[in-house]
Amino acid sequence: MVQGKETSRDLFPGALEMMILESLRRQPAHGYALVQHIQQRSNNLLQVEEGSLYPALQRLLKDKLVKAEWAISSTNRRIRMYTITAAGVRRLEREKLSFERMFEGIALVLGPARQQS
Repeated sequence: MVQGKETSRDLFPGALEMMILESLRRQPAHGYALVQHIQQRSNNLLQVEEGSLYPALQRLLKDKLVKAEWAISSTNRRIRMYTITAAGVRRLEREKLSFERMFEGIALVLGPARQQS
């Protein structure tokens, strides 16, 4: 689940996956780094919990939108590093366009009423 400072609210379907893909497009990362990146980029408005992150990563792996390899962290721990695939980049671009259109429509509905001619 993703939480804001004042309320707990679920994102629309696919939002977490889209944020994960965008984060991985910037650079490969392990799970904790993804959580930190999303939190920092959202100015701490979004906090991704492990119970939401890892199922989303498993869906992305299953759909071959990301790939994972085991690595060793700087603290000598085994970590699973995730990388976006070419299919993941294509899906991300489609999802971003769809989101932008949806956001534009919502903004029009919530915005000031227009004069009808």
